[in-house]
Amino acid sequence: EKNMFSPKIIPFEEGWNNEIKAKAIDILEEMLNNGFDRRSQQLFAPKEYVQTYTTCYNMCTQRSPYNWSEQLYQRHGETICNYLNETVLPALKNKRSEYLLKELTERWNNHKIMNKWMQKFFMYLDRYYVKHHSLPTLDVAGLKHFKNLVYGEVKKEAVGAILTMIDTERDGAMIDRDLVKNCVELIEAMGMGSLDSYCADFEEELLNATKEYYKRISQAWIESDDTPTYLEKAEKALEAEKQRVANYLNSSSEPKLLRVCESELLEKRETSLLEKDGSGCRALLANDRANDLARMFRLFSRVPNGLPPMAALVKAHIEAMGTDIISRREQRLENGEKDTNQDPALVKELLALHDKYLAVVAQQFSGNSLFQKALKEAFVEFVNHDVGKFSNAELMSSFCDRILKSGGEKLSDEEIEAYLEKTVQLFSYLTDKDLFAEIYRNQLAKRLLNQRSASDDAEKLMIGKLKLRCGSQFTGKMEGMLNDLAIGVDHQQDFDQHLPKLGQDKIPEFSVQVLTTGYWPSFHAIEPRLPNDMIHCTNIFKEYYDKKNSKRRLAWMYSLGNATIKASFFPQPKKDNKPTTKNYDLQVSTLQAVVLLAFNVAGDSSEDHRRQNNTDWSYDSVRQAVNIPDEHLKRVLHSLACAKHKILSKTPPGNAIKSTDTFRVNAAFSCPMRKIRIPMANLDESHNPKRVEEDRTVAIEAAVVRIMKARKTLDHQQLLAEVLSQLSFFRPNPKVIKRRIEALIDREYLERDPDLPNAYRYLA
Repeated sequence: EKNMFSPKIIPFEEGWNNEIKAKAIDILEEMLNNGFDRRSQQLFAPKEYVQTYTTCYNMCTQRSPYNWSEQLYQRHGETICNYLNETVLPALKNKRSEYLLKELTERWNNHKIMNKWMQKFFMYLDRYYVKHHSLPTLDVAGLKHFKNLVYGEVKKEAVGAILTMIDTERDGAMIDRDLVKNCVELIEAMGMGSLDSYCADFEEELLNATKEYYKRISQAWIESDDTPTYLEKAEKALEAEKQRVANYLNSSSEPKLLRVCESELLEKRETSLLEKDGSGCRALLANDRANDLARMFRLFSRVPNGLPPMAALVKAHIEAMGTDIISRREQRLENGEKDTNQDPALVKELLALHDKYLAVVAQQFSGNSLFQKALKEAFVEFVNHDVGKFSNAELMSSFCDRILKSGGEKLSDEEIEAYLEKTVQLFSYLTDKDLFAEIYRNQLAKRLLNQRSASDDAEKLMIGKLKLRCGSQFTGKMEGMLNDLAIGVDHQQDFDQHLPKLGQDKIPEFSVQVLTTGYWPSFHAIEPRLPNDMIHCTNIFKEYYDKKNSKRRLAWMYSLGNATIKASFFPQPKKDNKPTTKNYDLQVSTLQAVVLLAFNVAGDSSEDHRRQNNTDWSYDSVRQAVNIPDEHLKRVLHSLACAKHKILSKTPPGNAIKSTDTFRVNAAFSCPMRKIRIPMANLDESHNPKRVEEDRTVAIEAAVVRIMKARKTLDHQQLLAEVLSQLSFFRPNPKVIKRRIEALIDREYLERDPDLPNAYRYLA
């Protein structure tokens, strides 16, 4: 009874030959060899396939010794190997280049189909036998057979053929990209899930071939093309390589492939490209080739250390352009042009140069820090190269003065702000910023005190810009000056209300501007012999001020004030004509007013008396009458007797004032205008060099003490370096710092370290 239900034992050879081989494998091989409809998903109907699977299942589940799992696994491998050896390898044997690749991809596609069906037929082996014996799965085993037998045999030649096709495409010809893509995927599959085969067998060869290709091509380009053309070609080549990876290579190759191309096309050719005569970096800058410069920057930024050599050339070019501007000024001075502190053309040229290359750095070089540094270093080099008597700091300050002064350049508010902003940018390159500050402060004082400032807002704007760059310590005094004037308006109103309470008549209309000594530049303290009216005015104000501010002391600065004087001239009448009088309002400085009023004959001031008594005054008698020092008196007399409006006449005539000259009122003076401003040469220099030196001495000593207090002990070189790093407004000579250290040792702030040579110790 039991025997009736027992399944029939299938002997191995019978099962293999009659069922598996005959009904499945032979048919599969025939289909692969003779072709089939690739669009059809199923080569075998489910019924046929299940029949073969069942036979395998039965053969694997029979009891030992009839369990044929091991034999079937072995026969599975042998079947695939036999097909590869007997059918596939002979088909590939005599094929070359593209034909080899086509055959290989065809055979690979067939193998994938064969492998798939073989795995389906013998699927039961994967479930138990393979797992229990830790063997490769059927799918992996099938791939390994292809790798060992076919791929191992043809890979060298196949890779060579792929590389030849890639080079053909690089030369501009069309290739079968799908074929290359399929071959690359085959090589990837040989890594069994990793990229080992792709990297070792293909990628390494690809990188070597690419290197050789671009080595050859770059040599040809460098010999025949100028730099912009070369870089254009290089950029296109790099873009093409990137696209090539997207088209048919593994994405992991992109950075490696581009690195090889960049190395050959750019890195190894950089010096030749940047310095090529007529088309290198400096030539592109000189000819304003914006697009080519941007491309050069883009490409060399891809290369390690590609930008520093380019930045060095940019710096050299800007420096040459700036030095040329300075040299042209030097040439003008040598050719006899008068050296003054006004050279707006030079400053405007420097501003235009800065504008131009600031834009190049921002746009063509994407604001890269290396190029910003190159721009700064170039400007520092020539902006601090002074020619002639006047420093560039003074020329720049005078340029600002010209813009901010009423009657200077006719500019809109926007233009004024733009010029100031650009000048402050230029100022930031000055080494001696303190010198600029001192000159600017002097010129600001003159604008404010002579009512020549065009706009309070513009003055505040400029001081704000300097403050932003250098801090409040730098602009504190300037802000104090503006503050003095703002407070002065309230003081004057208060004083004007106080005057009527005095009950005095005949007080000339006058105003006083009180300045804080520490904020303003130092001015010449001149004590002239004032006319009685002026003395009366000063006394009234002093009394008022002393009551208001008992702890402050007033010092009058007569070199700064101004006055309006009514002047009457009596020209000699012509025959039969009545005597005439010409009246003018003269706008003069206080010292000019003192001198002019001295010419009023003392005592009788009637018109007839003055008409008859226009006497000659010797230089000495004028000096005694007004008590003004010679150097200032000569300037005052020059402005009154030798300038455009000759209020006084001088004997002998001439353009220089001598102590032997005599003066009288020019009765014949005539002018079409009623109000006349009589300018005078400045009594003060643009800045006081001694004061700048004193301020620097204080700054150096303060820095030394500050550093030593924190560090206690320091050697000379370290101290020198730290002092230089702390002084941002000027750069002193190390010898000057050494002298200041000696002075501090003498004053017992520091001492020399007895244990260490060239070192100092702080004394608390």
